[in-house]
Amino acid sequence: MSWIDQRPDDAMDGAFTAVAPAPAIASVDVAAFRDAMSRLGAAVHVVTSAGPGGKTGFTATAVCSVSDQPATLLVCLNRRAKSAPLLAQNGVFCVNTLGADEEKLADLFAGRSGVHLEERFNVGEWITLKTGSPVLATAVIAFDCRTIEIKAVASHNVLFGAVEAVRLGPAGPALVYHDRLYKKV
Repeated sequence: MSWIDQRPDDAMDGAFTAVAPAPAIASVDVAAFRDAMSRLGAAVHVVTSAGPGGKTGFTATAVCSVSDQPATLLVCLNRRAKSAPLLAQNGVFCVNTLGADEEKLADLFAGRSGVHLEERFNVGEWITLKTGSPVLATAVIAFDCRTIEIKAVASHNVLFGAVEAVRLGPAGPALVYHDRLYKKV
């Protein structure tokens, strides 16, 4: 195989390695950073989990693809969140991307309604796929994942999940969070 047939990821395998662990040093003001991040639009997801730790879910925008071979996603969650220890115990999660008309569900799972953990699942239609994590039937897309690694970074856990099942939901616009407002895309 010539170099032109290789994917860039394959050709650069091992090229990007951390030089040395060092404590994080704040480089910008927290408020300025948050304002800047508010301008970065992102899809709105409800991340769910069920297992030995119990059933839980939370709203997240910090979700992204890591690799397609094997299919892997990452999700960021504040370690102080009530869902954090449950996700770690369960070892599974599902990323449910919300449709454009699901703002109330996003707020519910963001904790803006006073409804906690398992009670949140009384709203919406829920099914399961391979891992047993709750899957929102109306989600634009659902990625059912098994946790393969959890990394503590600053105030958050970064959960890496191997995608075990994908469910395409109804076609249509998705919900995005941008400039501290929900928007339809």
